[in-house]
Amino acid sequence: MPDLSIETPYGRLTVTEEDGRIARLAWGGDGRDATPLLAEAACQLAAYFAGSRRAFDLPLSFAPGLTGQVMRAMCAIPFGETRTYGDLAKELGAPAQAIGQACGANPVPIIVPCHRILGAGGLGGFSAPGGIETKVALLRHEGAASLLI
Repeated sequence: MPDLSIETPYGRLTVTEEDGRIARLAWGGDGRDATPLLAEAACQLAAYFAGSRRAFDLPLSFAPGLTGQVMRAMCAIPFGETRTYGDLAKELGAPAQAIGQACGANPVPIIVPCHRILGAGGLGGFSAPGGIETKVALLRHEGAASLLI
């Protein structure tokens, strides 16, 4: 599968394409495939980190089952807003713990904004190097840090 790595304020990210869709975004890596889709993903990520893009417009490969449903629900959360695991549990009719597991299984963080999902009494987790600190930094980038207080 072709992949392309880019430098960001939060470290190197590698975006992977599969069957004409973005299938994965991973921390680290050394991808060098500049397909048109991966080049567009790199441009959109750069614009997001520069503060000039608030939403991604890329074809995504959604996981099957509940994880895919959660991914779609996360994509619908606007820039600068957050939801809780409980909010998504009510929306999707699934237990909050299952929602948390699906968020953790999100293969396309940032583009599918799992950082916008919080626990009822705290931040919840985050898969990035730096974990919660990176989640908070992304929320600050989006102007949502006031929601954490």
